[in-house]
Amino acid sequence: MSSHSTAELFDAVDIIATKRDRGVLSDAQIDWVIDAYTRGVVAEEQMSALAMAILLNGMSRPEIARWTHAMIATGERMDFSSLSQPTSDKHSTGGVGDKITLPLAPLVATFGVAVPQLSGRGLGHTGGTLDKLEAIPGWRAALSNAEMLAQLDDVGAVICQAGSGLAPADRKLYALRDVTGTVESIPLIASSIMSKKIAEGTGALVLDVKVGSGAFMKELDDARELARTMVDLGTDAGVRTVALITDMSTPLGLTAGNALEVRESVEVLAGGGPPDVVELTIALAREMLAAAGKPDVDVAAALADGRAMDTWNRMIAAQGGDPHAPLPTAQHTDQVLAPADGVLARLDALAVGVAAWRLGAGRARREDPVQAGAGVEMHAKPGAVVRAGEPLMTLHTDTPERFDRARDALTDAVTIVPDGDRAAVGPIVMERVSA
Repeated sequence: MSSHSTAELFDAVDIIATKRDRGVLSDAQIDWVIDAYTRGVVAEEQMSALAMAILLNGMSRPEIARWTHAMIATGERMDFSSLSQPTSDKHSTGGVGDKITLPLAPLVATFGVAVPQLSGRGLGHTGGTLDKLEAIPGWRAALSNAEMLAQLDDVGAVICQAGSGLAPADRKLYALRDVTGTVESIPLIASSIMSKKIAEGTGALVLDVKVGSGAFMKELDDARELARTMVDLGTDAGVRTVALITDMSTPLGLTAGNALEVRESVEVLAGGGPPDVVELTIALAREMLAAAGKPDVDVAAALADGRAMDTWNRMIAAQGGDPHAPLPTAQHTDQVLAPADGVLARLDALAVGVAAWRLGAGRARREDPVQAGAGVEMHAKPGAVVRAGEPLMTLHTDTPERFDRARDALTDAVTIVPDGDRAAVGPIVMERVSA
C-alpha cells in the first residue's frame, strides 16, 4: 500500500530522508510513522529503510522516549492492580545458554512477589525462553490476559508469550529487524524491550544487559549505553528500573539448546546446577525482590530447600505442562574433543550459539521450526583443566547432516593454554545501572 494517500499527515519517504540525513524526527512524525506502519500504510521496505537509518544515525533521548510511547499507544496496557502482591519482572537482552528466566521466575514468586514474565522466541544464535519451555510435554505459551492474571494470583509466576494486543507495532518491527540486519540498533532494542515491559504494567523491572561475543552488545560501552537508555525509559514511565551488565563472552551454564537448558534449569531449582547460572539467578532475584520492596530475604535458601522447585512445578502444570515428564532428547550425538592438554582459557559464546543454531536449536527465519532436543552440551568451562582427546562438547541433533556445519562454527571456539598459565575468570555481574 502506498504512503502517498491524501488522507495521511506525512509521507514516509520524507521521514526516511530526515533520519537518513541525520535529522531529528518530531513527536508528530514519530507518532504517525509507528501508527501508519501498524496500519499497513507504511510499507515493509519503507520501515526497513527507516530502521537502517536509525541504526546508522541514532536517535536522541526524547526521540527514543517518543518512539517507545508511540509503540505502546498502538495497543493495550495490562493492569495488575487487582493482584494482592507487588509485581516485578526481568528482561535479558539475550545470550547463549541464557536459561535464567526459568529458575528465576518461580524463585522470586516464592517470596510473595508476582512475576509476569512475557517472553519471546529465539532470534538467530540466541535462544528463546518460549522455545525452551515448549520442550516440556504439554506446556503452552499462549494465555489470555484473564488466564495470566488467574495464574499470577494462584501460583505467583507465569512465563508466556505477549498477547497480540501488547505493543503490536513492536511485533511487526521486531520481525522486520530480524531479517534486515537492524537488530543491533540501541534505540530500536531499547524501545522494543521497554514498550512491551511498560505496556505490560509491571511495577518493577530488572534488566539483564549482556555484553561479550555471544551478546548483541559486544563492547562494554555499548552495553552501558543500552542499559542507561532502558533505565531512563523505564524511570520516565514510572517503572522502578535497574540494570545489571553481565558477561556473555562464555555461554551461561553447560548447555545451549531447548530441552538441554530446561534440564539444567531444573537442576538449579533442585539446589544444584552450574555455579554461574546459580550466581546470576540469585543476583537477579535479589534485585527483583528489592525493587518490589523485599530487600532482605534469603534467596539461596529457597533453591536449597525445594520451595522454588514447588513453585516451578505448579507454574508448569498451570500451563498444561507435565513437569515430571521425560524431556525430548536428540536422536544423534557427536563429540568435539580437546586438541591439547592444558587449561581452557576461552570458550566463545557466539561460536557455541551458532553451533546450537545450526544443529536445529534456533531459527534463521521466524517461521522455522526448532528441534527440542538439539544443542550443545559443554563438559568444561574456562578455568578447567582439560586433556587432549577428552570430550569438550557433545553436539545433539535429530538431523546428523548438520554436524559438519556445527563443527565448522566451533573451529576457533576454544583457547587452551599451558597448565601453569591459569586464566582469570571474571565476574558474571560486571556493573549495575540505576536511575
